[in-house]
Amino acid sequence: MRPATDPDTPSVTDPAALPWHLAGQQHHTTENAGTTTDTTENSGTATENAGITAGAGKNTAGTRPPVPLRRNRDYRLLWGGAGLSLLAGRATAVAYPLAVLWATRSPGDAGLVATALLLPQLLVQLPAGALVDRWDRRRILLASGLGQAAVTGAVAALLLSGHAWLWALLAAAFAEGTLGVMFQLAERAAVPAVVPPEQIGAAMTGNEARTRGAAIAGQPLGSALVTLAATLPFLAAALGQLAAVACLFNVRGKLQQERADTPRTALATEVRAGLRWMWHQHFLRAVMAAVAVSNILFQGLNLAVMSGIQTSGGTEFQAGAVLSLSGAGGLAGALSGGRWTERLSMRTLVIGGLTAWTALMVPVAVLRDPYALGALFALSGYVGGVFNVAGGVYLVRIAPDHMRGRANSLAMLVGGGAMAAGPVAAGFALESLGATRTILALSLTMAATALAALISPALRRGPFTTTTG
Repeated sequence: MRPATDPDTPSVTDPAALPWHLAGQQHHTTENAGTTTDTTENSGTATENAGITAGAGKNTAGTRPPVPLRRNRDYRLLWGGAGLSLLAGRATAVAYPLAVLWATRSPGDAGLVATALLLPQLLVQLPAGALVDRWDRRRILLASGLGQAAVTGAVAALLLSGHAWLWALLAAAFAEGTLGVMFQLAERAAVPAVVPPEQIGAAMTGNEARTRGAAIAGQPLGSALVTLAATLPFLAAALGQLAAVACLFNVRGKLQQERADTPRTALATEVRAGLRWMWHQHFLRAVMAAVAVSNILFQGLNLAVMSGIQTSGGTEFQAGAVLSLSGAGGLAGALSGGRWTERLSMRTLVIGGLTAWTALMVPVAVLRDPYALGALFALSGYVGGVFNVAGGVYLVRIAPDHMRGRANSLAMLVGGGAMAAGPVAAGFALESLGATRTILALSLTMAATALAALISPALRRGPFTTTTG
C-alpha cells in the first residue's frame, strides 16, 4: 500500500487486496521519492537500510536487503527509550492513587488524583497532535522525558517531606499526564523516520508488544514499590525517564521530514486541518467507529465479569487474574500481529476481529469459572493485540508525515474517550439487568457492530485520500 505523501494528490487503495508487504510500492518510487529520501536519511543506514536509493526514479530491487530492525541503531534507541518511559508511566499510574489513599485516607482524593492523571488523554490530545506536527519531534521527546522526570522527582520530594497537599498532587498528575501524551504522540509519529517502509509492520509489532509488556509489568511494579515506601515508585519513575532521555539523546537521525517554510497558522487552525483530513479518510473513519464501540463494550464487559465473579463467591485475586490474562493474550497477539497483517487485508482483519470478539463474549454470560473466563479473555486480548498492530500500521502508511501527530491524536482520543464511557454505562446496566443479561446485551451489540462493518460501504470501497488540509 502506498502512503499518501502528497497531501493534494488523491490516492485510492482497496484494503480488500491490501499487500501489507508493500510489494506494489516499489513500482511507485518516483512518486514517493520525497518520502523514501527522508526515510533513508533519517534511518541512519542510508540505502542499506531503506533498500531504495534516495531520489531515484526507478526500481532498485537489486540493492542490498534492508538491515534487520535489531541492528537498526536509531530504531532500537527509540524503541528502548519509549519503553522505559511507558514503564515509568504505568508504575506511577497505579502509585498516584495508592500513595494518596494511604497518605490522606480518602478514597475521594485518590480518585481525583487518578482522574487528573488520565484527564489529558481527553483534553490535550488534539492540540498535542498539532504541536507534534509543528515542532521538532526529537526535542519534544527529550523535553517531555525531562519534564516527567522533574514532575515525578518533585512528587517524591513532596511525599518525603510529609506535606502531601492535594492541589499539588493534582497539578503534578495532570502535568505528568500531559507530558506523557506529548511523548507518546511524538514517538508514534517518529517511527517511520527511522525504519524503511517495508519494515513498518515489524516496527509496529515491536511497538505494540512493548506497550503491552509495559502495561503488564508497570502496574505490579508500581504497587510493589509503593508498599515499601510511597516515594519509591516516583523516584524509580524519575530515573526511568532520565534513562529514556539518554537513549533518545543518542538517536542520530531526524525524526520527521523537513518542514516547508510556510507561514505559521494558529493552533486551532491546524487542529481543524487534522479533523478535515480525518473526515476524508472514509475507511479509517469506519475502523475508528468500530474501535470506539468495541472499547466501550470491553470496558463494560470487564466490570460485568468482576461483578459476576463477586456474586458467585469469587475473590478479588480471581477477578484480577482474569483481567491480567487479557493483557498476556494481548502481548501474544502483538508479537504475532505483523504476520497477520502480511497475510490478510485490513478489511478482513476488522470484520474477523469483531466476529471473533462476538463469539468469545457470548460464553462469558454463563461462565463463572475463573480459569475458563481467563482463557476467553486471553483469546480476546490476542485479537486486540493483532488489531492494534494492524491499525497502527495502516495509520502510519496512510497519514503523510506532516499529519501523523494529529492523526494519532484523533485515533487515541476516540479510543480513549470511548473507554471512559464503558464502565459508567455498564454499571447502570448491571444494577438493572444483572451480569448475565448485561453481557448478552454487550454481545448483541458487538454482533451488530460486526454486521455493520461487513456491509459498510466505506470498508468495501476502501480509503479515499482526497485532502489533508
